[in-house]
Amino acid sequence: MSSDPTPSRLSLPDGLVVVVKEECETCRMVAPLLPEIAQAGTLTVFTQDDPSFPGSVGSTHDADLSVSWHHEIETVPTLIRVSGGVEVERTVGWLRADWRRITGVADLGESLPVMRPGCGSLSVDPDRVDALRARFGGGVLRSRRLELADLEDEMEVLFDRGLTDGLPVVPPTEERVLRMLTGTTRAPQNVVAVVPPDLVEVTVEKVAINAVMAGCKPEHLPWVLAALEAVCTSEFNVHGVLATTMPVGPVIICNGPGTRAIGMNSGVNVLGQGNRANSTIGRAVQLVIRNVGGGRPGEVDRAAHGNPGKVGFCFAEDEKASPWTSLAVSRGFAPTDDTVTVFAGEGPRCIVDQLAREPEQLATSMAACLRTVHHPKLPLGFDVVLVIGPEHARVFAEGGWDRDRVLAELHQRLQLPGAEIVRGAGGMAEGVRAAMRDSTLPKFRPEGILLVHAGGRAGLFSEAIGGWANGATGSTPVTRVVRR
Repeated sequence: MSSDPTPSRLSLPDGLVVVVKEECETCRMVAPLLPEIAQAGTLTVFTQDDPSFPGSVGSTHDADLSVSWHHEIETVPTLIRVSGGVEVERTVGWLRADWRRITGVADLGESLPVMRPGCGSLSVDPDRVDALRARFGGGVLRSRRLELADLEDEMEVLFDRGLTDGLPVVPPTEERVLRMLTGTTRAPQNVVAVVPPDLVEVTVEKVAINAVMAGCKPEHLPWVLAALEAVCTSEFNVHGVLATTMPVGPVIICNGPGTRAIGMNSGVNVLGQGNRANSTIGRAVQLVIRNVGGGRPGEVDRAAHGNPGKVGFCFAEDEKASPWTSLAVSRGFAPTDDTVTVFAGEGPRCIVDQLAREPEQLATSMAACLRTVHHPKLPLGFDVVLVIGPEHARVFAEGGWDRDRVLAELHQRLQLPGAEIVRGAGGMAEGVRAAMRDSTLPKFRPEGILLVHAGGRAGLFSEAIGGWANGATGSTPVTRVVRR
């Protein structure tokens, strides 16, 4: 039996090891058995709280919980058998058959219940685990520390150093960043993307720091990583999205069962405030672009007006209630895939039609509204996200229109006669060149309407999110799978 007061933090002594705490009823129940176990072989007891417990045998106080942390003790009591410095087997709580087998004491605990669950280890206590992770995490983080004086205000320091979007951020302490990193299996120093405009490599750790600042939870981090992988592609062209004087920024559309698992909003107020996952995932992406890539307003970001969505614009599609396949499925992904699709978009505009009861009527109304995206006389240059609300979707579904039919009917109604859209027509100087007068031009390219089902169930409304210049000269929507 050992009572070494300074055990190695990296290895356990050979023989039997028991980890207990006095406040655990099951630990108190098994404490009288420990002398009997000690007589059968070498026994080392670590106690997490009361250094005098269990009293029946000598023990070592795991005061800093280093033993419990390094050996992943999640429940007490834990019984471990060690041979040659290697753990051979363990059991948690009290299970009489397991304790007898591991200790070799055939009649151990005859008077005790067959089974009794244990208690949570202090090393996984929510009030302690972040500090323990920071203390014993092995120097995982590589980012430069900001040293603050005792009287400095963390929020004001971050404002003053230009690390915020103008709103308060959560101070990214080591404890919080390490907690954020538990949301992914990716190594902290893995490079996620090269972030424009400064073309700086961003690691998982750097993303986690900005995700903390944005207010994300650990389960949000994989979505932020996937969105950045999509945004930082040549197809999406975030440098151009920043540099344009148009009021656009990344719009992040999330699909898959994971959206529901992390509590994303796809219903009432879907494009608005109030949902933590929606708000913080979008904000984290924008903070990375700002703080790592250097995309700051008034510098590379040259938007003449911008839009509130540039703080963060992220939402989930309501797939479960949708009469159609999802946006992600239409782009070639499986219904079980968790995905993000990024679109360079402006703020949403409402499409109102309270009276249409036939799909043809509603399609005609929507087409008239969609024609005005950016300008009613400008064809082909811009894409659009059409967020169809449940009440409008019902009108189409009751008419038997699937996704392809809705899109086909909209495109058909959005063929623009050249005589109406040439420069000067209708008293408007804007328009296409006079050579197009005898042509018919589509408002959107064939893949230029991204149809999404989302929103509250009360109200015959939908939303249009106009895009920036599309194709090779502008931005193309990009979809990426979310990897944990």
